[in-house]
Amino acid sequence: MTSPLLNQLLLGVFPYVALFTFFLGTIMRYRKAPFTYSSLSSQFLENRQHFWGLVCFHYGIIVILLGHLVGMLVPRYVLAWNRQPLRLYILEISALVFGLLTVIGLLGIIERRMTNSKARIVTSPVDWVTLALLLFQGVTGIFIAVFYPWGSSWYATSAAPYLVSIFKFQPNISYLVNMPLAVKLHVINAWAIVLITTFTRLVHFLVTPLPYVWRKPEVVRWYGKPGDSPAPMRNFRTPVSRAKASGA
Repeated sequence: MTSPLLNQLLLGVFPYVALFTFFLGTIMRYRKAPFTYSSLSSQFLENRQHFWGLVCFHYGIIVILLGHLVGMLVPRYVLAWNRQPLRLYILEISALVFGLLTVIGLLGIIERRMTNSKARIVTSPVDWVTLALLLFQGVTGIFIAVFYPWGSSWYATSAAPYLVSIFKFQPNISYLVNMPLAVKLHVINAWAIVLITTFTRLVHFLVTPLPYVWRKPEVVRWYGKPGDSPAPMRNFRTPVSRAKASGA
């Protein structure tokens, strides 16, 4: 990616394509198909693998995203923190640990959807694309953390100003043009995830976290013999409907 034109397209133009698609697409989806504004969970199909994969992934990705957000909003405080070697080591190791946790969770999710027949049936092609993009993002992030250390510092001095310039509609790709290829791919893939989010289960992060803060736990009980399947809804009659059917 040494071509100036390619750098401009992928780092300067593509972010706005992704952001425009994300904002317009999510609004249209919420207005026309609000029911799909969820994770469309397959937990009821299989729970053990689902639990461990999702827990690892969510805890890992939340911490990583918060770290990136803090680095973008207050880069001076991140650099001040990193002036002490011990604190720098703590930050770098913590980021690597949560990055590994994210990838481990993703691998668990992918393995479940590949090996569990019920989960595989409800997994759409766009789900596989999303999982591939997320896995690539996690792997490149770990690669950068291992082979290009002290990422929290150069993120605050290079990536953060680049991101701020994008959101200010004054794109300045000069912060990234001389970065290693892995860093550029990591950034471009992040914009690709933003672009595809509006068409996937990932869109639930916009609405799902809030109700979970105050809603009561839900308990689902199934009454029946092992192996029984629920009766079709068309055969279900309330006492009132049965009374009408009998002529009462």
